[in-house]
Amino acid sequence: MNTTIQQQRTLAAIAILVAGLGLGLPAHAAQATAIAGGTVVTPLAIAPMVPLAFGSFAAAAGGTITVSTSGVRTVNGVVAMSGSATTAAKFDITGEPNSTYTITHSGTVALTNTGGAGETMTLTKFSNLTGVDATSGDATSGTLSAGGAQSLYVGGTLTVAANQVPGVYAGDVIATVEYN
Repeated sequence: MNTTIQQQRTLAAIAILVAGLGLGLPAHAAQATAIAGGTVVTPLAIAPMVPLAFGSFAAAAGGTITVSTSGVRTVNGVVAMSGSATTAAKFDITGEPNSTYTITHSGTVALTNTGGAGETMTLTKFSNLTGVDATSGDATSGTLSAGGAQSLYVGGTLTVAANQVPGVYAGDVIATVEYN
């Protein structure tokens, strides 16, 4: 029986020795852990709130109608109908508070006679972020407020041909926003 106890003690000593030598890190090694993570932000969104409206007018000899970013209409060579409503387009932009973003716009837009034979008028648009009475330039970037919102105002100049075919003309003004 003494041999069995002595053998067990010897095996235990060998096991302790092997565990001490083989399972620990070498004296020249080091270990560190980095934390991995990310932040999910509020998606950037844009929604049309008010359409760009030039109101009613008679083409006569042709010319232009301009609606500023604040909705003020001026005419050159066409006859505007009094009492005809005009508005600048308004887009509401929402997302992560205080974030910056870029804005891209559709270029020149063709407004097409919805009940005609494909007649068009050319719309050249401009925009700003204040709604102040602008008639040129484009907003190309913005910063959302602390509440995560901002508005984009779009006006434009519509070129009307002499004797433009009467009808309701429509086209799309597209604005795209993307986080920086």
